Amino acid sequence: MAEQSVAAPPVDPSVAAPRANLAVICAIFFCSGVPALIYQLVWQRSLFTIYGINVESVTVVVTAFMLGLGLGSFAGGRLSRLGLPLLGVFGAVEIGIGVFGFFSLGLFHAVGELTLQMSAPLTALFTFLLVLIPTLLMGATLPLLTAHLVKHSGNVGRSVGLLYFVNTLGSAFACFIVAAFLMRLLGQQGAVTLACGLNLAVGVGALIAQVRSPRAGVAPGGRLTQFNTRGFWFALLLSALCGYIALSYEILWYRVYSFASGGVAQAFALLLGCYLLGIALGALASRRFCREPAAGEQVASLSGFVLFANLASYLLVPAAALITSVLHWGASLPLVAVAAGLLGAIFPLICHIAIAPDARAGEGLSYLYLANIAGSALGSLITGFVLMDHWTLGGISLFLALLGIALSLVLLLAARGRTRQKKVLTTRAAAIALTAVVIVFVQPWLFDGVYERLYFKDDYAGQRFAHLAENKSGVVSVTQDGEIQGGGVYDGNFSTDLVDDRNLIVRAYALSLLHEAPRDVLMIGLSSGSWAQVIANNPQVENLTVVEINPAYLNVMKNYPGEAGVLDNPKMNVVIDDGRRWLARNPDRKFDFIVQNTSFNWRAHATDLLSKEYLDLVRGHLKPGGVSFYNTTGSAEAQRTGALEYPNALRFINFMAVSESPIAVDRRRWERVLREYRIEGRPVFDLADTKHQARLDEVLALTDSLSAGYGPAKKPGENMETREGILARTEGAPTITDDNMTTEWGFN
Repeated sequence: MAEQSVAAPPVDPSVAAPRANLAVICAIFFCSGVPALIYQLVWQRSLFTIYGINVESVTVVVTAFMLGLGLGSFAGGRLSRLGLPLLGVFGAVEIGIGVFGFFSLGLFHAVGELTLQMSAPLTALFTFLLVLIPTLLMGATLPLLTAHLVKHSGNVGRSVGLLYFVNTLGSAFACFIVAAFLMRLLGQQGAVTLACGLNLAVGVGALIAQVRSPRAGVAPGGRLTQFNTRGFWFALLLSALCGYIALSYEILWYRVYSFASGGVAQAFALLLGCYLLGIALGALASRRFCREPAAGEQVASLSGFVLFANLASYLLVPAAALITSVLHWGASLPLVAVAAGLLGAIFPLICHIAIAPDARAGEGLSYLYLANIAGSALGSLITGFVLMDHWTLGGISLFLALLGIALSLVLLLAARGRTRQKKVLTTRAAAIALTAVVIVFVQPWLFDGVYERLYFKDDYAGQRFAHLAENKSGVVSVTQDGEIQGGGVYDGNFSTDLVDDRNLIVRAYALSLLHEAPRDVLMIGLSSGSWAQVIANNPQVENLTVVEINPAYLNVMKNYPGEAGVLDNPKMNVVIDDGRRWLARNPDRKFDFIVQNTSFNWRAHATDLLSKEYLDLVRGHLKPGGVSFYNTTGSAEAQRTGALEYPNALRFINFMAVSESPIAVDRRRWERVLREYRIEGRPVFDLADTKHQARLDEVLALTDSLSAGYGPAKKPGENMETREGILARTEGAPTITDDNMTTEWGFN
């Protein structure tokens, strides 16, 4: 790899601690990792709220973050060779991040409103520009401190390993406190304000440390290493590929843990925390392999880390599924730390082998870091956006494992030319090749029933889903009895039967109870299509627009004749998009009735469709007298928010109906429509059948708890409840806002 300059024996950073003020630097860089991760979690959430949580928006936001960090690393490397006081520059960078962070959320929303109507390429550009300044600054910090520490230690690998450890450990700590209490107690703006304060404290601490730090000379070595050698270009490629593999595995693991947990908001923070903790510990462990100058033994060690990291990462998914079928899904999270630990040891080893410990060490680190981040960005683009639309979870895992094994084999062959133990390395190479063959053969067995184990958990007894659809937007599954799941959580049933109602489909039939003429209807979310089938066949409905984020639902529906027919219904038009984004991008579309059979209120991003800000957005899409009708899944916070945001509101079972105009509840109108109702030409009620007649009477009786004249409910908590009753019952419950996301982080 890179040509090494002649150097004096390396000095262990721990020995040079008094001179380099090592403890202070480690404390500063640990604290620097905490706000960086808080910003990432909050900013990504804020941008998803603006631009949507559809996979296109998620890919754009994640890639923009990655590119900004990579460019920042490049800039930090350039700064590190200018002879500046590096701790002082680092301190100024931290203060700059804090200043931007304080104003960031307001800036994001202002720019988001201006760019929402732009094309996808322009939206991607503006998203990148939004996060460019802070991510540039964040990316610059590691090269700056690496250059500072190498001046005192004379050892690149151990310096990078130490700094990578303390900074990533700080980020892991941030993930755990976000999941445990930070977001729940402070919300988005509060969390960002805390992060800003930490940035300022770190910046001031770094400036003080710079003043107290003695002036350090150039690290040992008479000449500066050039980075255009063939070995360094290979190191760049290796760093990029390792970044691609690591980020790709993280994407797969998030899908697994999101599916297993039902999509709780804490799942990503906990997964990322364990991932970063493993990276940190792996970086620390790698330091013991960096005591001597780079040689064939270090390259062989790197080959081993690449091999075992990929094997552990490949086996994590089936192992997590097996553990989840016996224990709580979180019990397998330590495996993430183990696999990530092996991955985390790779980057410091690459740096140790490829970079000479001279004055350009920070610059060399910046190039490798840039390559690593560029590879990670490709992981988001290629794996998350392309491969997941064509390959299964098992197929992508196999591809990544074979790619990692190939890298390990190439490294071992490279080490063979730099050591005398050629026979030993040849034997190892044969063993690595055999490992690849074994993995290909055991692949079908390892991944058989993975999603079923994750879903059924300790009730798993060899069941298989009737249908399973994976794509870049998520996972849609259907059990043998017709229950459909989106992302591993209940999402309805394939049934439009109101006589034997097993999925509360009566709520979909209630449009004519709440509105005198629901001609033009918008429905957010398609799921099984049962609701769409009922609403499209309502005698009063003339047009139904459905906005669905995951096209897999349409493909699954085709297997169920009772619902598939609605796809050919001339009344219905399906749009694939994020519901909130579609509303924001189509301000002129108005509807008599807007329906949302919203998923559970505790799921990640659920409050995007329940918050005060969202309800205000919906208000602009209602025609005079229009009604918004949405599922609160029993949340007192969601019900209170709706009742406070609109002057007219009532609860129907677990749905809220809200409007700017009095809601015209009319039992007689509803009865007339129900008698006329036909699904695919068949009457909903055969009134010649006494069972059907009794069921019709039972359905109409749901309105009995609401007295005539839209007065107060007779008994709070029954099937229908007025606004006054809702507000009295939910007194003390907080309202949901985009900032507090209260039901997501409240451990409901």
